[in-house]
Amino acid sequence: MSESDDQFAGVSSRSTKHNPRLDEELEHEIQGMLRSDHATRSQEWREVEPVAEGDPDLTADPSGTLVGGVPAGTTGDAVLARAELARWLDRADFPSSGPALVEAALDHRAPDAVIDELRRLPEGETYERIGDVVRALGYPTET
Repeated sequence: MSESDDQFAGVSSRSTKHNPRLDEELEHEIQGMLRSDHATRSQEWREVEPVAEGDPDLTADPSGTLVGGVPAGTTGDAVLARAELARWLDRADFPSSGPALVEAALDHRAPDAVIDELRRLPEGETYERIGDVVRALGYPTET
């Protein structure tokens, strides 16, 4: 027996991981949180624990793009540069020399800005990790 194509017309708009009843229960569970902008659970053990005294403030830069802010001793630009370099270099690329890292970045199809940064690396040095590359390029690192 075959099903007609229009019999299951609305199936694709529903979740494929749960049944419709469970989807509605999950949606109902979070409605209070969405409306009140804070947790609404009655059992305290289900709440997310607040930041402990002495722990770093996770919202140190709420208007910026860096979640958690910028580590002490570095700048936002240095953090972004390090992240961009790390995005295009794998752990398997280390340890390497500057020209080998340029080749690795080219193999990973990194943008020209990343290639240009890696070409500034001093020759004759071997870099063990991305932090060594960032320091060799003159970016400040966290203290």
